[in-house]
Amino acid sequence: MLRRWLQTSALLLVIVGVFAAVGLGEVVQRGDLRVYFQGGIAPRALPRHGEAAVAVSVSGHVVSTDGSNPPQLRSISIAINRNGHLDHTGLPVCRYGQLQAASTRQALATCGSAIVGGGFFRAKVVLPEQSPFPSGGRVLAFNGILHGRHVVFAHVYGTSPLPQSRVLTFHFRRRRGGGYGIVLRAHLPRVAAEWGYVSRVSLTLKRHFRYRGRARSFLTAACPAPAGFTVATFPLARASFAFEDGRKLTSTLVRSCRVRGA
Repeated sequence: MLRRWLQTSALLLVIVGVFAAVGLGEVVQRGDLRVYFQGGIAPRALPRHGEAAVAVSVSGHVVSTDGSNPPQLRSISIAINRNGHLDHTGLPVCRYGQLQAASTRQALATCGSAIVGGGFFRAKVVLPEQSPFPSGGRVLAFNGILHGRHVVFAHVYGTSPLPQSRVLTFHFRRRRGGGYGIVLRAHLPRVAAEWGYVSRVSLTLKRHFRYRGRARSFLTAACPAPAGFTVATFPLARASFAFEDGRKLTSTLVRSCRVRGA
């Protein structure tokens, strides 16, 4: 099962890369700070009534238009359309302590049964009296529990200049009213100098599992096409990026779906 998930996730990460390459995303800018926000949903054919298993992919790319180092990213908030639902009923959970100081391989060995997504990060490492150089690594998302509440742990592991791991905690809440239902929010620690400046973050949430003999999915969705229409255009996700210098950039991804079988 884990191998099948990793193969599927690799394909979804390729899809995210295609979005970035062809520019299927939103661009938001304040002063010299610019964020590119891409993403998508798979499959795009969904039921009008009821729900089907889906994967949601989002990716943010941070740059400074004047060539300087961008301010450090302090928090990320992702709101998902109200027609999407998150369900962790019966899904194994991972604890924060199981991921601390763990490599990617160790995290998978310890918490592989609780995995719900994956992605990557890129950063610019700035060391004294040296030219900046790129760094990066994998991100693994796990269904977790913290202080009695369900969360999503994002395990970040990089090997340059030294092997290091971080665990970001995405707390989620459900919104009532409006166009969005699930909101995931994480605060980034004040990273050490060797972690540099985060330039790109990508994450795909997807997980199929069984509970009490029934097939379930971590994320499900329907197509909000009104009666008489087979296609709908809707705001898939809204992302907010808050930075060390106080600036906050928010961007909305608009996508389309079609009614399955129509």
